[in-house]
Amino acid sequence: DMAEPIQQLTRNNNPQERQTIPFTLIQRKEKLGDLLYEKRQYGKAKWACIKMKEKQYEQSICLGFMKLMRYICEQNSSGLYLGITIPIVTIVHTNEAQSAMTQSVTVAYYLPEVLQDEPPHPFDSDIIIEEWPSTIVYSR
Repeated sequence: DMAEPIQQLTRNNNPQERQTIPFTLIQRKEKLGDLLYEKRQYGKAKWACIKMKEKQYEQSICLGFMKLMRYICEQNSSGLYLGITIPIVTIVHTNEAQSAMTQSVTVAYYLPEVLQDEPPHPFDSDIIIEEWPSTIVYSR
């Protein structure tokens, strides 16, 4: 089921073609010279998002990512490969008391700059295009 998206990604696996999302670095945490994480602020932008709820949150992340890859690799109203932006963001949701993680996650893909004004529509109705306000992201 993922053969075509993987082949498309492989054909387009040129690191120079990956667009890094513009951000402002807020904090960088290192330990013994190794980067542990960065706290980044991304500006207001449109993202393709999918919310998943499988038995394990790792399954939700993988399935959500596969669905987004299909959108990126031609299963969209433009019929074109959209290009990779990095990072792909995963939002892990918590319960109302914020004391535990739930099985629900959101996996999100930043739409490249050239698509921000008119993003292609996904064929998968589970994927929605959202405009996020300025957002804080922790990246590893």
